[in-house]
Amino acid sequence: MKKLFVLALIFTTFNLQAAGLERMKDYFQNTQTAEADLQQTVFDKQGHKTQEVTGHMKLQKPSKFRWDYNKPYVQLIVGDGEKVWLFDPELNQVTVRSFSKALGSSPAALLAGGKEMERAFDIKDVSRKGDLEWVIAIPKLKETGFERVFLGFKEDALMEMELHDSFGNRTLIQFSNLERNIKIPAASFKFTPPSGADVLRE
Repeated sequence: MKKLFVLALIFTTFNLQAAGLERMKDYFQNTQTAEADLQQTVFDKQGHKTQEVTGHMKLQKPSKFRWDYNKPYVQLIVGDGEKVWLFDPELNQVTVRSFSKALGSSPAALLAGGKEMERAFDIKDVSRKGDLEWVIAIPKLKETGFERVFLGFKEDALMEMELHDSFGNRTLIQFSNLERNIKIPAASFKFTPPSGADVLRE
């Protein structure tokens, strides 16, 4: 009986882990567009909260996205399919980089990347506490902004992302009011630097 219990526990754990990768595949295969509210919280290596912001995100595959942070400060990130634009209204400054360079450092680019994400990361199932099914993504190149990324799914909806950097910081992004495969205006994924803004190219 004891052996049977252990075998059942191993089998159940394996199925729970395997589900995460299947959920991720379903998400990327069946999601062409998505829109959701988001809450992003950053913790330092001691676990202390250092930042909390809210906003709204939109994405359209392949490689187009828009993240609007609105509280407590305003910031805009737009991916137009080729470039990623980061606009800071307070500084009137725009940073622009290629999508391929942004893939390893931007959670927005990760979600919009699809196949590009699979090429840039080693992705495996992982077991974690709670009612979500998780995968872990580890970048193949070391010159990225994160050492590992966790994605948590409930059924075929992405509910959380958790990004860990080399300094021990952890960024938790939680999604709510998610809508998928809806029509999103093409203008959402276009960006023109405001007149007089400093434009930095990386």
